[in-house]
Amino acid sequence: MALKGKVALVTGSTSGIGLGIARALAAEGADVMLNGFGDAGEIEKLRGELADEFKVKVHYDGADLSKPDQVAAIVKKAQDELGSLDILVNNAGIQFVAPVEEFPEAKWDAILAINLSAVFYGMKAAIPGMKAKKWGRIINIASAHGLVASPHKVAYVAAKHGVVGATKVAAIELANDGITVNAICPGWVLTPLVQHQLEDRAKEAGTDVPTEEKKMLQETQPMLKFSTPEEIGALAVFLCSDGAQTITGVPLPIDGGWVAH
Repeated sequence: MALKGKVALVTGSTSGIGLGIARALAAEGADVMLNGFGDAGEIEKLRGELADEFKVKVHYDGADLSKPDQVAAIVKKAQDELGSLDILVNNAGIQFVAPVEEFPEAKWDAILAINLSAVFYGMKAAIPGMKAKKWGRIINIASAHGLVASPHKVAYVAAKHGVVGATKVAAIELANDGITVNAICPGWVLTPLVQHQLEDRAKEAGTDVPTEEKKMLQETQPMLKFSTPEEIGALAVFLCSDGAQTITGVPLPIDGGWVAH
């Protein structure tokens, strides 16, 4: 229970990577503020299960992270209801694909708001409290697309490159305040969303899911293996540990070799 007594806010944590991180932090004893969209009943069930399984406090707030005042409010809520905010994981993200010349301006604005601006607003709100305690961990979930590009993802790639840049700036500024700031850069992660994509691809192509898995991975990764939300969670836990106290300002790929080639 290495994180007992710590409080973590994980955005976009009602499913997928964010939920994997929230579970991993709770397993180490951290109290957790969940955030995300979904069915209210399902979210309450999830919240209760996490609290029961790990014997920690788990709260939820459905803040719309595209709105700066709501980002500041969820940080304050974590501090007020759970006693502090020691670990901030900026994970929430959305995606849309289209060629640059056809990319809808509204989608550009929405992706930049959630994937990049919310990271800035979250850090801005959380840093004063972390400085006061001389301890903090900020983990921004970027992407392999924070380091390399793919076609038809102009907003996502621009936003994730921005996340990596913002991470480096914050890390430099906070280097002697007991606060580390790092970016995790996943490649393909087998989330429920990706599982649905694979099933749809198999249906359209008249193949099966294992065939489509291999094809999807071969497009970018030398290692033909998905990362899992649990593995992303394990990396987040390490970044919160004493063993990582001088690791800061780093984009850490967990991507089966994607950005190595």
